[in-house]
Amino acid sequence: MEKQLKIQQLVDNLAKAIVGKDEAIQLVLVALFAGGHALLEDVPGVGKTLLAKSLAASISGKFQRVQCTPDLLPTDITGTNIWNPQKGEFQFLPGPIFANVLLADEINRATPRTQSALLEVMEETQVTVDGISRKVPSPFFAIATQNPIEYQGTFPLPEAQLDRFALSFSIGYPSEVEELEMLKRLQSGQIGSANLEPCITPEEVLEIRNLATQVPVSDATSEYIVNVVRATRNDEEITLGVSPRGTSALLRSAQSYALIQQALDPSRQSNYVLPDDVKFLAPYVLGHRIIAAGRRSPKNIIQRLLDVVTVP
Repeated sequence: MEKQLKIQQLVDNLAKAIVGKDEAIQLVLVALFAGGHALLEDVPGVGKTLLAKSLAASISGKFQRVQCTPDLLPTDITGTNIWNPQKGEFQFLPGPIFANVLLADEINRATPRTQSALLEVMEETQVTVDGISRKVPSPFFAIATQNPIEYQGTFPLPEAQLDRFALSFSIGYPSEVEELEMLKRLQSGQIGSANLEPCITPEEVLEIRNLATQVPVSDATSEYIVNVVRATRNDEEITLGVSPRGTSALLRSAQSYALIQQALDPSRQSNYVLPDDVKFLAPYVLGHRIIAAGRRSPKNIIQRLLDVVTVP
């Protein structure tokens, strides 16, 4: 009960900075509590950086931002060894990757070599430089962004990189009412992550992660998850289907989402994962993991498959 109260406080705290984007807030927390990472595909100026900074401030964590450009080097992210003349030895200078929340802004503008610098840390929460592995702070959560409209001077993320992200979603433009509220808060100085007080500790985030893994999943729901994933491997509109890592990500995300819903929705009677939880998350968890034939929308394909696969 105490942890559910913390989840509620965290959602409310983020809502103070992010106006009217309850779904985006919940999705980023799903990725955080599932032990994964989030990819935001959206146009500039809709609050991606604000969401990342607000999350770091709310969990009392260290925030680092990397602006990805073609001349960015892997060591600009991971850190490097520099010569210390006073000690007469090389000394490791940590890069921005040593943070609780890392924002890799416009990740697809970095070269493939630099993008690959994130592969190890996103999977194993450690960084290897000159043969020495170092653990990053825990929890470690990466939020990467890319502009879905502008492709000039970009390097598309390889499938191995995309597969590391638990969820991919967009914040989207605010409604008229939300944009007016945003202006009111801006004029009163109430918008921005600087005004947020921490409401949860990094240690409590780890405890909630552990709690999420204990959310029960019935055999029927597990079979439903597998059937949805396997449907992506046999569809004529899909060139490459979802990997087993995607199956695991959908399960962990559904457990995380169910835990969040228990904290936010008093009317929810169940304390286990529902098929509706899986249906809601599937486009966000699986959409970026498939290669669609032609120019078809991956998330629309996933939605079509959800309409076909039998729900328990």
